[in-house]
Amino acid sequence: MELVATAVKKYEDYMEIINTDTKAQLDYFVNKLQGKKIAMVNATSYGGGVAEILHSMVPLARDMGLNIDWWVIKGADDFYNVTKAFHNCLQGEEGILSPKDKKIYLKYNELNAAAVDEWDYDFIIIHDPQPAALIEFMGSKTKEGAKWVWRCHIDTSTPNPDYWRFLYNYIKQYDACIFTMEEFVQEKERLRNLTFITPSIDPLSTKNVELDVEDARQIIARFGVDIHRPLITQISRFDPWKDPLGVIDTYKIVKKEYPSVQLALVGSMASDDPEGWDYLYRTLRRAGEDYDIKVITNFNGVSNREVNAFQTASDVILQKSLREGFGLTVSEGLWKGTPVIGGNVGGIKYQIIDGVTGYLVDTVEECAEKVLRLLRNPTLAQEMMEAGRERVRQHFLITTHLLNYLKLLDKLEG
Repeated sequence: MELVATAVKKYEDYMEIINTDTKAQLDYFVNKLQGKKIAMVNATSYGGGVAEILHSMVPLARDMGLNIDWWVIKGADDFYNVTKAFHNCLQGEEGILSPKDKKIYLKYNELNAAAVDEWDYDFIIIHDPQPAALIEFMGSKTKEGAKWVWRCHIDTSTPNPDYWRFLYNYIKQYDACIFTMEEFVQEKERLRNLTFITPSIDPLSTKNVELDVEDARQIIARFGVDIHRPLITQISRFDPWKDPLGVIDTYKIVKKEYPSVQLALVGSMASDDPEGWDYLYRTLRRAGEDYDIKVITNFNGVSNREVNAFQTASDVILQKSLREGFGLTVSEGLWKGTPVIGGNVGGIKYQIIDGVTGYLVDTVEECAEKVLRLLRNPTLAQEMMEAGRERVRQHFLITTHLLNYLKLLDKLEG
């Protein structure tokens, strides 16, 4: 495993954004947990929502006075291929977990555990399936009384039984389990200290800090976007569950009635997602030679500032997922004051109040109809912008997210 270095965050910078009750509770629980050591463990330090959250949460918690570290497990292609199958099958894809795949999964968890000396952490928070079996191999290396927490970020409402049974052998050992929504939980009566916490955005990160609209337009113009024409954007990994092919089909329907429209598909390629490259190529093939479709990744100049610019300057944001643990890009878009249309699935349903802060859709045709409605009704779009931003302020900021973690740790401390 490798310790991740993070940038500095200042708690005082958030004072104008959070309410007084949140601040009072944060100060209270930080004081109660003084002297306790916390470890966060996941599979990658960049790409995807978990890494993004930890890049904000860990340094913010440190500035507040908490003793917290972030570790990333190491693996090779065979491990990441297996764990990508875990991700897909836990979200309902068909498949059989072979003895070979089990061996690969356990081998890398054991190797990562073997690379660590004694751990003196009081709380160890494991994110998602990739490092879930560490508890099996590290128990003797952790201090007596250490509490293990497993945090699931994906939609496990209808998991492949073969994969779930295997994973359950490890997560049942944890002192607490965190899911985003109750409907994602299997065998809830047998999991200890079951807790529900939504992910969050950092309003002061480069991706989410307020960006002047004209500056945002100039940034996206560098990628060939005509800033004088309407733009639909989806920000996501190139992944079948994010349905980029369905987004392109939506755009094609819209374009028949609104010929000036453009589409941007913007995504990062994560180190733990080998399938992403294949789906990127499939997306490019579906886009074909339509030069009004821009397919852009972190390998051709997109970083957090560029994502911010696309979300700020777009007329409509899509997150047309078929399965979704949460979908941080929904809250990101809402925070920018841009109307968001999302798949009627998973955590997206918790962020979007249909018809109030955005729209929830089930089909390509329904998605296209809602896009056209927003493009043709700027007053409606403005009303949704204001309602959406306020919902994020109340529920989905990093400060509230951290507070929910601290409440759980205090409960485990007893």
